[in-house]
Amino acid sequence: MSTGTDAMPLAWRDTRKPLWPLALLVPVLPFVGWLGWRSTGGAWAWWLTPLVVFGLIPVIDLLIGDDRRNPPDEVVPRLQADGYYRWLTYLYLPAQYVALVLCCAVWARGELSWLSAAGLVATVGVVNGIAINTAHELGHKRESAERWLSKVALAPTGYGHFYVEHNRGHHTRVATPEDPASSRLGESFWAFWPRTVSGSLRSAWRLETSRFRLRGRNPWTWHNDILNAWTMTLVLYAVLVLAFGPGVLLFLALQAVVGFSLLEVVNYLEHYGLARRRTAAGRYEKVNPRHSWNSDRTVTNVFLFQLQRHSDHHANPLRRYQTLRSFDASPQLPAGYATMVVAALVPPVWRRVMDHRVLAHYGGDLELANVHPPALRRLRERQRGSGFRPVGQAPGPARGRRPAGPTR
Repeated sequence: MSTGTDAMPLAWRDTRKPLWPLALLVPVLPFVGWLGWRSTGGAWAWWLTPLVVFGLIPVIDLLIGDDRRNPPDEVVPRLQADGYYRWLTYLYLPAQYVALVLCCAVWARGELSWLSAAGLVATVGVVNGIAINTAHELGHKRESAERWLSKVALAPTGYGHFYVEHNRGHHTRVATPEDPASSRLGESFWAFWPRTVSGSLRSAWRLETSRFRLRGRNPWTWHNDILNAWTMTLVLYAVLVLAFGPGVLLFLALQAVVGFSLLEVVNYLEHYGLARRRTAAGRYEKVNPRHSWNSDRTVTNVFLFQLQRHSDHHANPLRRYQTLRSFDASPQLPAGYATMVVAALVPPVWRRVMDHRVLAHYGGDLELANVHPPALRRLRERQRGSGFRPVGQAPGPARGRRPAGPTR
Protein backbone atom coordinates (compact mmCIF):
# COMPACT_ATOMS: atom_id res chain seq x y z
CA MET A 1 0.00 0.00 0.00
CA SER A 2 1.34 3.40 -0.99
CA THR A 3 2.17 5.74 1.88
CA GLY A 4 2.98 8.96 0.10
CA THR A 5 6.28 9.38 1.95
CA ASP A 6 9.86 8.30 1.40
CA ALA A 7 10.62 8.20 5.12
CA MET A 8 11.00 4.93 6.95
CA PRO A 9 7.77 4.01 8.78
CA LEU A 10 9.31 4.35 12.24
CA ALA A 11 10.58 7.84 11.34
CA TRP A 12 7.24 8.94 9.88
CA ARG A 13 5.44 11.70 11.71
CA ASP A 14 2.13 13.46 11.22
CA THR A 15 3.16 16.86 9.86
CA ARG A 16 -0.37 18.14 10.42
CA LYS A 17 -0.36 17.29 14.12
CA PRO A 18 0.03 20.95 15.19
CA LEU A 19 -2.83 21.91 12.86
CA TRP A 20 -5.56 19.60 14.14
CA PRO A 21 -6.48 21.92 17.07
CA LEU A 22 -7.71 24.39 14.43
CA ALA A 23 -10.88 22.27 14.34
CA LEU A 24 -11.71 23.89 17.68
CA LEU A 25 -11.72 27.35 16.11
CA VAL A 26 -15.32 26.91 14.92
CA PRO A 27 -16.95 26.71 18.41
CA VAL A 28 -14.70 29.59 19.54
CA LEU A 29 -15.92 31.94 16.78
CA PRO A 30 -19.22 32.81 18.56
CA PHE A 31 -17.18 34.30 21.41
CA VAL A 32 -15.27 36.43 18.91
CA GLY A 33 -18.57 37.50 17.40
CA TRP A 34 -19.93 38.38 20.83
CA LEU A 35 -16.88 40.53 21.60
CA GLY A 36 -17.26 42.30 18.27
CA TRP A 37 -20.95 42.90 18.88
CA ARG A 38 -20.34 44.19 22.42
CA SER A 39 -17.62 46.52 21.17
CA THR A 40 -19.32 47.93 18.08
CA GLY A 41 -22.97 46.93 18.25
CA GLY A 42 -22.71 45.95 14.60
CA ALA A 43 -24.78 43.09 13.17
CA TRP A 44 -21.72 42.03 11.15
CA ALA A 45 -20.23 40.46 14.30
CA TRP A 46 -22.89 37.74 14.39
CA TRP A 47 -22.19 36.86 10.76
CA LEU A 48 -18.49 36.31 11.43
CA THR A 49 -18.80 32.54 11.98
CA PRO A 50 -20.58 31.69 8.69
CA LEU A 51 -18.30 34.12 6.83
CA VAL A 52 -15.19 32.39 8.15
CA VAL A 53 -16.53 28.89 7.49
CA PHE A 54 -17.98 29.51 4.02
CA GLY A 55 -15.84 32.44 2.89
CA LEU A 56 -12.38 32.53 4.44
CA ILE A 57 -11.78 28.79 4.70
CA PRO A 58 -12.53 28.11 1.00
CA VAL A 59 -10.08 30.88 0.00
CA ILE A 60 -7.32 29.46 2.21
CA ASP A 61 -8.17 25.97 0.93
CA LEU A 62 -7.64 27.19 -2.63
CA LEU A 63 -4.32 28.82 -1.77
CA ILE A 64 -2.89 25.87 0.18
CA GLY A 65 -4.28 23.12 -2.04
CA ASP A 66 -4.40 19.39 -1.47
CA ASP A 67 -2.57 16.98 0.80
CA ARG A 68 -2.94 13.42 -0.50
CA ARG A 69 -0.33 11.77 1.71
CA ASN A 70 -1.30 8.67 3.67
CA PRO A 71 0.23 7.29 6.88
CA PRO A 72 2.17 4.03 6.40
CA ASP A 73 0.31 0.93 7.55
CA GLU A 74 3.01 0.29 10.13
CA VAL A 75 2.28 3.50 12.06
CA VAL A 76 -1.52 3.25 11.97
CA PRO A 77 -1.83 1.33 15.30
CA ARG A 78 0.30 3.97 17.01
CA LEU A 79 -1.76 6.79 15.48
CA GLN A 80 -5.01 5.10 16.44
CA ALA A 81 -3.90 4.78 20.06
CA ASP A 82 -2.64 8.38 20.39
CA GLY A 83 -5.01 10.09 22.84
CA TYR A 84 -4.07 13.55 21.51
CA TYR A 85 -6.36 13.13 18.52
CA ARG A 86 -9.40 11.90 20.40
CA TRP A 87 -9.12 14.62 23.05
CA LEU A 88 -9.49 17.21 20.31
CA THR A 89 -12.88 15.73 19.45
CA TYR A 90 -13.83 15.70 23.13
CA LEU A 91 -12.90 19.37 23.57
CA TYR A 92 -15.29 20.46 20.83
CA LEU A 93 -18.25 19.63 23.07
CA PRO A 94 -17.66 21.97 26.05
CA ALA A 95 -16.88 24.83 23.66
CA GLN A 96 -20.06 24.01 21.72
CA TYR A 97 -22.22 24.06 24.85
CA VAL A 98 -20.74 27.21 26.37
CA ALA A 99 -21.23 29.00 23.04
CA LEU A 100 -24.87 27.83 23.00
CA VAL A 101 -25.50 29.16 26.51
CA LEU A 102 -23.85 32.50 25.67
CA CYS A 103 -25.95 32.93 22.55
CA CYS A 104 -29.15 31.96 24.36
CA ALA A 105 -28.39 34.69 26.89
CA VAL A 106 -27.87 37.23 24.10
CA TRP A 107 -31.14 36.20 22.43
CA ALA A 108 -33.08 36.37 25.71
CA ARG A 109 -32.09 40.01 26.29
CA GLY A 110 -34.13 40.99 23.22
CA GLU A 111 -31.72 43.72 22.11
CA LEU A 112 -30.95 42.33 18.65
CA SER A 113 -31.97 43.81 15.32
CA TRP A 114 -33.51 41.35 12.88
CA LEU A 115 -30.16 41.19 11.02
CA SER A 116 -28.25 40.48 14.23
CA ALA A 117 -30.82 37.86 15.27
CA ALA A 118 -30.49 36.09 11.91
CA GLY A 119 -26.71 36.15 12.26
CA LEU A 120 -26.95 34.73 15.78
CA VAL A 121 -29.12 31.86 14.53
CA ALA A 122 -26.70 31.21 11.64
CA THR A 123 -23.70 31.31 13.97
CA VAL A 124 -25.05 28.78 16.46
CA GLY A 125 -26.52 26.66 13.67
CA VAL A 126 -23.13 26.39 11.98
CA VAL A 127 -21.38 25.48 15.25
CA ASN A 128 -23.95 22.82 16.14
CA GLY A 129 -24.13 21.59 12.55
CA ILE A 130 -20.39 21.03 12.45
CA ALA A 131 -20.73 19.42 15.88
CA ILE A 132 -22.73 16.70 14.12
CA ASN A 133 -19.49 15.88 12.30
CA THR A 134 -17.79 15.53 15.68
CA ALA A 135 -20.67 13.30 16.77
CA HIS A 136 -20.14 11.31 13.58
CA GLU A 137 -16.49 10.71 14.45
CA LEU A 138 -17.32 9.70 18.04
CA GLY A 139 -20.38 7.62 17.22
CA HIS A 140 -18.47 5.13 15.10
CA LYS A 141 -16.13 4.08 17.89
CA ARG A 142 -16.39 0.99 20.09
CA GLU A 143 -15.81 2.86 23.35
CA SER A 144 -19.10 3.39 25.20
CA ALA A 145 -18.03 6.82 26.50
CA GLU A 146 -17.42 8.11 22.99
CA ARG A 147 -20.79 6.82 21.81
CA TRP A 148 -22.52 8.70 24.60
CA LEU A 149 -20.52 11.84 23.82
CA SER A 150 -21.76 11.51 20.25
CA LYS A 151 -25.34 11.84 21.50
CA VAL A 152 -24.34 14.82 23.65
CA ALA A 153 -22.98 16.58 20.56
CA LEU A 154 -26.24 15.84 18.70
CA ALA A 155 -28.54 17.13 21.46
CA PRO A 156 -28.53 20.86 20.53
CA THR A 157 -29.87 20.11 17.04
CA GLY A 158 -32.37 17.48 18.23
CA TYR A 159 -30.91 15.07 15.68
CA GLY A 160 -30.16 12.19 18.02
CA HIS A 161 -31.69 9.65 15.61
CA PHE A 162 -28.69 10.31 13.32
CA TYR A 163 -26.68 8.10 15.69
CA VAL A 164 -28.82 5.11 14.70
CA GLU A 165 -29.60 5.89 11.07
CA HIS A 166 -26.07 6.78 10.03
CA ASN A 167 -24.33 3.80 11.60
CA ARG A 168 -26.88 1.10 10.81
CA GLY A 169 -28.83 2.55 7.91
CA HIS A 170 -26.67 4.80 5.75
CA HIS A 171 -23.56 2.63 5.98
CA THR A 172 -25.57 -0.38 4.84
CA ARG A 173 -27.53 1.27 2.01
CA VAL A 174 -25.12 3.98 0.87
CA ALA A 175 -25.12 4.78 -2.86
CA THR A 176 -28.41 2.95 -3.47
CA PRO A 177 -31.91 4.29 -4.21
CA GLU A 178 -33.04 2.88 -0.84
CA ASP A 179 -30.78 5.23 1.13
CA PRO A 180 -32.47 8.51 2.11
CA ALA A 181 -29.04 10.06 2.76
CA SER A 182 -27.64 9.36 -0.74
CA SER A 183 -28.60 12.07 -3.22
CA ARG A 184 -29.41 11.26 -6.82
CA LEU A 185 -28.10 12.69 -10.06
CA GLY A 186 -30.40 15.53 -11.13
CA GLU A 187 -31.92 15.92 -7.65
CA SER A 188 -31.53 19.42 -6.21
CA PHE A 189 -30.62 19.89 -2.56
CA TRP A 190 -34.04 21.45 -1.98
CA ALA A 191 -35.73 18.30 -3.29
CA PHE A 192 -33.30 16.10 -1.35
CA TRP A 193 -33.82 17.92 1.99
CA PRO A 194 -37.40 16.79 2.77
CA ARG A 195 -36.69 13.30 1.45
CA THR A 196 -33.63 12.80 3.63
CA VAL A 197 -34.97 14.51 6.77
CA SER A 198 -38.20 12.51 6.84
CA GLY A 199 -36.70 9.32 5.39
CA SER A 200 -33.80 9.22 7.84
CA LEU A 201 -36.13 9.72 10.79
CA ARG A 202 -38.46 6.92 9.67
CA SER A 203 -35.54 4.62 8.90
CA ALA A 204 -33.90 5.23 12.27
CA TRP A 205 -37.10 4.43 14.14
CA ARG A 206 -37.64 1.23 12.13
CA LEU A 207 -34.08 0.10 12.73
CA GLU A 208 -34.15 0.75 16.46
CA THR A 209 -37.59 -0.70 17.15
CA SER A 210 -36.74 -3.78 15.06
CA ARG A 211 -33.65 -4.30 17.22
CA PHE A 212 -35.84 -4.60 20.31
CA ARG A 213 -38.60 -6.63 18.73
CA LEU A 214 -36.14 -9.21 17.42
CA ARG A 215 -35.17 -9.75 21.06
CA GLY A 216 -38.78 -9.81 22.20
CA ARG A 217 -38.39 -6.56 24.12
CA ASN A 218 -40.43 -3.36 24.29
CA PRO A 219 -38.69 -0.51 22.39
CA TRP A 220 -40.12 2.11 24.77
CA THR A 221 -37.19 1.98 27.14
CA TRP A 222 -34.25 4.12 28.22
CA HIS A 223 -31.99 1.70 26.33
CA ASN A 224 -33.55 2.81 23.03
CA ASP A 225 -30.75 4.86 21.43
CA ILE A 226 -33.20 7.25 19.77
CA LEU A 227 -35.27 7.87 22.89
CA ASN A 228 -32.30 8.46 25.18
CA ALA A 229 -30.74 10.81 22.61
CA TRP A 230 -33.98 12.79 22.24
CA THR A 231 -34.28 12.89 26.03
CA MET A 232 -30.94 14.68 26.13
CA THR A 233 -32.38 17.32 23.81
CA LEU A 234 -35.52 17.74 25.94
CA VAL A 235 -33.48 18.10 29.12
CA LEU A 236 -31.09 20.57 27.49
CA TYR A 237 -33.92 22.69 26.11
CA ALA A 238 -35.80 22.58 29.42
CA VAL A 239 -32.74 23.81 31.31
CA LEU A 240 -32.21 26.63 28.80
CA VAL A 241 -35.89 27.66 29.01
CA LEU A 242 -35.70 27.72 32.82
CA ALA A 243 -32.55 29.83 32.64
CA PHE A 244 -33.55 32.27 29.87
CA GLY A 245 -37.32 32.07 29.51
CA PRO A 246 -39.68 30.49 26.97
CA GLY A 247 -38.70 33.03 24.30
CA VAL A 248 -35.48 31.09 23.76
CA LEU A 249 -37.44 28.16 22.30
CA LEU A 250 -37.81 29.94 18.95
CA PHE A 251 -34.06 30.50 18.83
CA LEU A 252 -33.37 26.86 19.70
CA ALA A 253 -35.75 25.62 17.00
CA LEU A 254 -34.28 27.90 14.32
CA GLN A 255 -30.65 27.07 15.07
CA ALA A 256 -31.51 23.35 15.13
CA VAL A 257 -32.95 23.55 11.60
CA VAL A 258 -29.85 25.38 10.38
CA GLY A 259 -27.62 22.83 12.12
CA PHE A 260 -29.18 19.64 10.82
CA SER A 261 -29.64 21.21 7.37
CA LEU A 262 -25.87 21.74 7.28
CA LEU A 263 -25.45 18.03 7.98
CA GLU A 264 -27.88 17.16 5.21
CA VAL A 265 -26.20 19.37 2.62
CA VAL A 266 -22.95 17.55 3.41
CA ASN A 267 -24.79 14.24 3.00
CA TYR A 268 -26.06 15.59 -0.32
CA LEU A 269 -22.60 16.18 -1.75
CA GLU A 270 -20.89 13.08 -0.37
CA HIS A 271 -22.57 10.51 -2.65
CA TYR A 272 -24.29 12.60 -5.32
CA GLY A 273 -25.28 10.41 -8.26
CA LEU A 274 -23.04 7.51 -7.23
CA ALA A 275 -24.46 4.00 -7.35
CA ARG A 276 -23.60 0.48 -6.31
CA ARG A 277 -24.54 -2.13 -8.88
CA ARG A 278 -26.44 -5.30 -8.13
CA THR A 279 -24.55 -8.59 -8.33
CA ALA A 280 -25.79 -11.74 -10.07
CA ALA A 281 -27.23 -12.82 -6.72
CA GLY A 282 -29.40 -9.70 -6.64
CA ARG A 283 -27.48 -8.02 -3.82
CA TYR A 284 -25.67 -4.72 -4.01
CA GLU A 285 -21.94 -4.89 -4.55
CA LYS A 286 -19.67 -4.18 -1.61
CA VAL A 287 -18.99 -0.52 -0.91
CA ASN A 288 -15.73 0.58 -2.52
CA PRO A 289 -13.82 3.86 -2.99
CA ARG A 290 -15.79 4.71 -6.13
CA HIS A 291 -19.00 5.22 -4.13
CA SER A 292 -18.06 8.45 -2.30
CA TRP A 293 -16.99 11.88 -3.46
CA ASN A 294 -13.74 12.92 -1.82
CA SER A 295 -11.62 16.01 -1.41
CA ASP A 296 -8.03 16.29 -0.23
CA ARG A 297 -8.20 20.02 0.45
CA THR A 298 -5.90 20.45 3.43
CA VAL A 299 -7.65 23.14 5.44
CA THR A 300 -11.20 21.78 5.25
CA ASN A 301 -9.94 18.32 6.17
CA VAL A 302 -8.33 19.75 9.30
CA PHE A 303 -11.49 21.62 10.30
CA LEU A 304 -13.74 18.60 9.66
CA PHE A 305 -11.58 15.89 11.24
CA GLN A 306 -10.82 14.57 7.74
CA LEU A 307 -14.45 13.84 6.88
CA GLN A 308 -13.60 14.49 3.24
CA ARG A 309 -11.69 11.20 3.05
CA HIS A 310 -15.10 9.65 2.95
CA SER A 311 -14.34 6.55 0.90
CA ASP A 312 -11.97 5.12 3.48
CA HIS A 313 -14.44 5.99 6.21
CA HIS A 314 -17.12 3.88 4.52
CA ALA A 315 -14.71 1.02 3.97
CA ASN A 316 -13.34 1.23 7.54
CA PRO A 317 -15.83 3.03 9.83
CA LEU A 318 -13.80 2.30 12.98
CA ARG A 319 -10.69 4.09 11.66
CA ARG A 320 -10.00 7.30 13.53
CA TYR A 321 -9.81 10.46 11.48
CA GLN A 322 -6.04 10.81 11.68
CA THR A 323 -5.52 7.46 9.89
CA LEU A 324 -8.00 7.83 7.02
CA ARG A 325 -6.47 7.41 3.56
CA SER A 326 -6.94 9.01 0.16
CA PHE A 327 -7.66 6.62 -2.74
CA ASP A 328 -6.90 7.18 -6.42
CA ALA A 329 -10.13 5.38 -7.33
CA SER A 330 -12.33 7.85 -5.42
CA PRO A 331 -14.07 10.49 -7.53
CA GLN A 332 -12.76 13.91 -6.54
CA LEU A 333 -14.76 17.04 -5.84
CA PRO A 334 -13.41 20.19 -7.50
CA ALA A 335 -13.16 21.93 -4.11
CA GLY A 336 -13.47 21.31 -0.38
CA TYR A 337 -16.75 20.75 1.44
CA ALA A 338 -17.01 24.37 2.59
CA THR A 339 -17.06 25.54 -1.03
CA MET A 340 -19.26 22.71 -2.28
CA VAL A 341 -21.89 23.33 0.42
CA VAL A 342 -22.44 26.84 -0.99
CA ALA A 343 -22.62 25.48 -4.54
CA ALA A 344 -25.19 22.86 -3.50
CA LEU A 345 -27.54 25.57 -2.26
CA VAL A 346 -27.76 27.00 -5.80
CA PRO A 347 -29.05 24.15 -8.02
CA PRO A 348 -28.02 25.63 -11.42
CA VAL A 349 -24.46 26.11 -10.15
CA TRP A 350 -24.40 22.62 -8.63
CA ARG A 351 -25.66 20.96 -11.82
CA ARG A 352 -23.12 22.83 -13.93
CA VAL A 353 -20.28 21.81 -11.63
CA MET A 354 -21.25 18.23 -10.79
CA ASP A 355 -23.53 16.56 -13.33
CA HIS A 356 -20.87 16.18 -16.00
CA ARG A 357 -18.47 14.81 -13.37
CA VAL A 358 -20.94 12.07 -12.48
CA LEU A 359 -21.29 11.17 -16.15
CA ALA A 360 -17.52 11.20 -16.61
CA HIS A 361 -17.13 8.95 -13.58
CA TYR A 362 -19.33 6.38 -15.34
CA GLY A 363 -17.79 6.85 -18.76
CA GLY A 364 -20.88 8.61 -20.06
CA ASP A 365 -23.23 5.76 -19.14
CA LEU A 366 -26.20 7.35 -17.43
CA GLU A 367 -27.65 3.94 -16.59
CA LEU A 368 -24.81 3.29 -14.13
CA ALA A 369 -25.59 6.34 -11.98
CA ASN A 370 -28.13 6.76 -9.16
CA VAL A 371 -30.56 8.98 -11.07
CA HIS A 372 -33.43 11.09 -9.74
CA PRO A 373 -36.44 9.73 -11.72
CA PRO A 374 -38.07 13.15 -12.42
CA ALA A 375 -34.76 14.37 -13.90
CA LEU A 376 -34.15 11.36 -16.16
CA ARG A 377 -35.57 12.86 -19.34
CA ARG A 378 -33.66 16.11 -18.91
CA LEU A 379 -30.44 14.23 -18.20
CA ARG A 380 -30.84 12.05 -21.27
CA GLU A 381 -31.32 15.11 -23.44
CA ARG A 382 -28.29 16.75 -21.88
CA GLN A 383 -26.29 13.55 -22.29
CA ARG A 384 -27.04 13.44 -26.02
CA GLY A 385 -26.12 17.09 -26.38
CA SER A 386 -22.86 16.70 -24.46
CA GLY A 387 -21.49 13.90 -26.61
CA PHE A 388 -21.28 11.40 -23.75
CA ARG A 389 -22.15 7.87 -24.78
CA PRO A 390 -22.52 4.64 -22.82
CA VAL A 391 -19.30 2.81 -22.07
CA GLY A 392 -20.06 0.04 -24.54
CA GLN A 393 -20.25 2.58 -27.38
CA ALA A 394 -17.36 4.81 -26.41
CA PRO A 395 -13.83 4.24 -27.68
CA GLY A 396 -11.18 3.49 -25.11
CA PRO A 397 -11.54 3.10 -21.33
CA ALA A 398 -14.20 4.87 -19.30
CA ARG A 399 -13.38 8.42 -18.43
CA GLY A 400 -12.55 9.37 -14.88
CA ARG A 401 -11.57 5.87 -13.78
CA ARG A 402 -8.38 5.43 -11.78
CA PRO A 403 -6.52 2.55 -10.16
CA ALA A 404 -8.20 1.27 -7.01
CA GLY A 405 -5.29 1.67 -4.57
CA PRO A 406 -4.53 4.48 -2.16
CA THR A 407 -2.88 7.55 -3.60
CA ARG A 408 0.75 8.44 -3.19
